[in-house]
Amino acid sequence: MRVFEKSMKLNNVCYDIRGPVMDEANRMQAAGEKVLKLNIGNPAPFGFRAPDALVEHMAKELVNTEGYSDSKGLAEAREAIVRYNEKKGIMGVTPNDIYTGNGVSELITMSMQGLLDYGDEILVPSPDYPLWTASVTLAGGTAIHYICDEAAGWYPDIEDIRRKITPRTKGIVIINPNNPTGALYPESLLREIVALAEKHDLILFADEIYDRLVMDGKKHVSVASLASECLCLTFNGLSKSHLMAGYRVGWVSVSGNKTHAGGYIEGLNLLSSMRLCSNVPAQSLIAPALKMMEETDEMIAPGGRVYEQREFIYNAVNDIPGMSAVKPEAAFYIFPKLDVKKFNIRDDEQFVLDLLKEKKILLTHGGGFHWEQPDHFRIVYLPALDTLETAMSEMKDFLATYRQKG
Repeated sequence: MRVFEKSMKLNNVCYDIRGPVMDEANRMQAAGEKVLKLNIGNPAPFGFRAPDALVEHMAKELVNTEGYSDSKGLAEAREAIVRYNEKKGIMGVTPNDIYTGNGVSELITMSMQGLLDYGDEILVPSPDYPLWTASVTLAGGTAIHYICDEAAGWYPDIEDIRRKITPRTKGIVIINPNNPTGALYPESLLREIVALAEKHDLILFADEIYDRLVMDGKKHVSVASLASECLCLTFNGLSKSHLMAGYRVGWVSVSGNKTHAGGYIEGLNLLSSMRLCSNVPAQSLIAPALKMMEETDEMIAPGGRVYEQREFIYNAVNDIPGMSAVKPEAAFYIFPKLDVKKFNIRDDEQFVLDLLKEKKILLTHGGGFHWEQPDHFRIVYLPALDTLETAMSEMKDFLATYRQKG
């Protein structure tokens, strides 16, 4: 009997954020056990809801969005993105430079498929959002991980980036605000990265999906606003800031020195056309959503739900003996560090699996974000405050006696 194996293209593709630990959590749930999921930044299960006005707008637009749109997206959506880019200081972008997508994830994969040949390299942060590494690998390229330095607030290590640029390097990925650390990069650091990209003729891939979820009165600076001599692709969307992850609304804007683009833009146009278009009813939300920021601003202001949950989780993590964390400045995540000697940890995936089985709390281990040392994990702090209090109390109890076996 013929047996069909998976494609060899997937041999080195990993996405552990939904990997073996998640499989065990699903098995436990199927057996009737209740699992607290602190592993994925999906606002809806934790009581966050998209603004009513946007839901009503989409309902009214359904009859007008039953057909395909232009492969790049609705004209009014792309025009609204142009205006948003201008507010961020990203100039010279036209509607023709914008591609809407079924979430940013689709566009990340498309951007790598359209660019990479076997042997090409892309510099990706460590820790990273793992889809970047997976997409580079699936496209036939090699992800070279540069270090983000915890001691420096999780900022990218410029010298490490510099050392890892080779003749095969085609681009640098910047995740700012960062997932999984919640770090927000200063303009001075971004300028250093831009200078490297310009010197070596590299593309900048800027993942900025959390740019509207910045706390403490700080300001997000888009790297594309600083880059005029290199090509820059900026990824954004409504999944997080407007709490509509399931609607799958994303876009990528192409800016900077487009004379570097060559046939790459032809490749993006081809890939965009092959999937016909992104979800058209969801596209109809882009223009009104980008005018509607009040509810997002309330969440991240002092007294707002996301702000107060960030404050709690930061203090609770640092209150547990053997655990510490840098305070996140944006997004929904914190990336705590464990004292591996104290807990005898040699396998971070085993650690989160042990916690899951004993306390029914689901986390993502640091290795899932291509962090090489077994000493970190990510907490999503979207659950309500009382739920987070229970979770951290259980985690403190677990760590009081935990020593990894083997």
